[in-house]
Amino acid sequence: MDMNTAKDKPVVCFGEILWDVLPTERKPGGAPMNVAYHLHKLGIKSTLVSAIGHDKAGADLVDFLHSIKLSANYVQVSHQQPTSEVLAKISASHEVSYEIVYPVAWDNIAWDTDFEPLITNAGALVFGSLSSRDVTSRETLYKMLKLATYRVFDVNLRAPHYSVAIITDLLNQADLVKLNVSELMLIAGWYDAGCKTERDCTDMLFTYFDFKELLITKGSSGASYYTPSFRYDYPAYKINVADTIGSGDAFLAAFLAMKLKNEPLETSLDYAAAMGAFITSQSGACPDYSKFDLDRFIWEKKFSGKSRLTAALKLTAH
Repeated sequence: MDMNTAKDKPVVCFGEILWDVLPTERKPGGAPMNVAYHLHKLGIKSTLVSAIGHDKAGADLVDFLHSIKLSANYVQVSHQQPTSEVLAKISASHEVSYEIVYPVAWDNIAWDTDFEPLITNAGALVFGSLSSRDVTSRETLYKMLKLATYRVFDVNLRAPHYSVAIITDLLNQADLVKLNVSELMLIAGWYDAGCKTERDCTDMLFTYFDFKELLITKGSSGASYYTPSFRYDYPAYKINVADTIGSGDAFLAAFLAMKLKNEPLETSLDYAAAMGAFITSQSGACPDYSKFDLDRFIWEKKFSGKSRLTAALKLTAH
C-alpha cells in the first residue's frame, strides 16, 4: 500500500460495539469501536461498521458515538438480537477477563451495497477475530477484505469464540497482524508445535502466511515490530496501572495514525507505546482526553527522571 495515497483516507473499523460492564459501572467498548475512537482523537477520520439491538442499551451507544463525533451511519439496528454487553472482571494484577454473550447484534452485520464505496475509498480496514464467530458477520467481513487495499488484523482471541480454521482464513487475508505475545505463541503452536521462542514463531508465521508486518504487544515488556527481514523492539512506558481494558486497541490506533501520516517507524512505535500506557493508566477503554493530554503525558514521561530518549532500541536484521 502507498501511504502517500492512504494518509488522507478514512480508516474503516469492522466488528463489535458493546458495553463493558465493570464492577462499579458500564463503559462503551469493543475493540473496533475503541480503535475508531482513538484514531478520531488523533485526527484520523474513522468509520465504525457494527450493529446494535433495538433497545435502550443500543440507543445509549448511539448517543455515545454522537457525543464523541463518530458517525453511526454504518451501525445497523437488529430487531432479532440484543445490544452486546460484556461482563469484565479485573484481577488483583489488573488483568481483565471477559464473559461474552452469544448471539448479539454484531454477530449479524449484514452486507450493504453502501459498504463497497466505503471500503474501496478507505486507507485501511481494521478487523478482529471476535466478530467473525457468526456466519453472517463473517461473510460480510470476507466481502470487505476482497475490496480493501490495506487489511489490519487485530487478533483478539476470546475462548471459545474462535476456531483454527477461521483464524487461518483471516491471517491469509491480512497485510498487518497485531496480537499479544500469548496469542503469538498459541497461534504459532497450531502450525508448528516446535515453536518455543518469539523469534522462531514469527519466522514460521512469515513463512506460512503472506502478511508483511507483525506487531506484538508485551505489556510492561514493550512491543516488537517485525517484517520478514527485520525486527524492531521498543520499551514500554512505566506507569501506575488502572486497568488494561482497551490498551492494545489504543496502541494499534496510535501506530496506524502515525503510519498513515508517513511518520518513521520509531515515531510510530513510540506514539503507540505512549498511547497504550496513557490508556492503561486510566479506567476503561475510551476515557475522555485530547491530543494535548496525550502529548503532555509523553513529555512528562520523557523528561521526568531518566529520559526515554536514552532507552535502548534494537533494530535487528534477520
